[in-house]
Amino acid sequence: MKKIILIPDSFKGTMSSIEVCSVMENVIHRHCPAAEVVCVPVADGGEGTVDAFLQAVGGEKIPVRVKGPFFDEVEAFYGWLPGDVAVIEMAAAAGLPLVGDCRQVEKATTYGVGELMHHALLHGCKKIVIGLGGSATNDGGCGAAAALGAVFKNRAGEKFVPTGATLQQIVSIDLSAVKRELGNVECVTMCDIDNPLCGEQGAAAVFGPQKGADAAMVGLLDDGLAHMANVIKNNIGSDVLTLAGAGAAGGMGAGTVAFFGSTLQRGIETVLDTVGFDDLLQDADMVFSGEGKIDSQSLRGKVVLGVAQRTKKAGVPLVCVVGAIGDGMDGAYEQGVTAVFSINRMPMPFKEAAPHSKENLAIAMDNIIRLIK
Repeated sequence: MKKIILIPDSFKGTMSSIEVCSVMENVIHRHCPAAEVVCVPVADGGEGTVDAFLQAVGGEKIPVRVKGPFFDEVEAFYGWLPGDVAVIEMAAAAGLPLVGDCRQVEKATTYGVGELMHHALLHGCKKIVIGLGGSATNDGGCGAAAALGAVFKNRAGEKFVPTGATLQQIVSIDLSAVKRELGNVECVTMCDIDNPLCGEQGAAAVFGPQKGADAAMVGLLDDGLAHMANVIKNNIGSDVLTLAGAGAAGGMGAGTVAFFGSTLQRGIETVLDTVGFDDLLQDADMVFSGEGKIDSQSLRGKVVLGVAQRTKKAGVPLVCVVGAIGDGMDGAYEQGVTAVFSINRMPMPFKEAAPHSKENLAIAMDNIIRLIK
């Protein structure tokens, strides 16, 4: 084998995608020292997204001081990739780790996320990839929009920066400055959930409690997002109320679409497009992917399915190395998976097997490569 591509998801609770790639690559080079191994760690939009992209295609991490979740100054960053692509983790400026035990979602803002975008735009980026995940906010992305020049006014005609608690005060939105700022820059938002903006499956109801919202606060936040959606529809003409994925990251999914003209895209599709996966496949002999457990859920837009659809089209074998193999696997082979192997050598509870995951992965890969050779 002359060229092998590694594109695994993380093994939740045991190994990151970068760690899985490292173990696989070491085993392959032990048997095939001359082989070209291309590592593509998978990012899902949350914490670690920038590092995963930098590992996959190179580039640099740009440090920037911005407003944090409560408008305090924090040290944040974004990734600068070849081709003038900026990758922004919203969690770097508005993430739960930044608030610690002070979880007051109604006061939290995404303003710093917009400041990261502004910094990247000033430096001439041609495309912005926004990763959603791990947010402490529920402001519908209004803070980020305000940082890029959006003007929100209340009933008294006063400008203000809405947070979750004040979304219902919005009566008008002016995006003129945002449009000038973005120009022709393409925006793509990594979003792996399909929650709508409001309701029982909406941003506030599903994710609000983990950000510190009690039942009464969830109701207030939900009403605020519904009001924001109505103003957006009337002022901007964008209908985000029932948009799948609008509820991601406290309504940031809706905000990126309405305020930045972004498209919502599955994380794996964003990764594949950004790293030029189709081009990488052209002279590849084999692709290895995997995740903690593969089952019928893996065929619903997750990493393995996204990779399989591309490898099948290119006629390149795809081997999945996983922690556990669940039910409903027939569809995986139909979608393009060539074979699936579990790394677990003997039956045991997850807690007992987890500490040996790297060792078990290395042994499984060793046997697979021996077979292929």
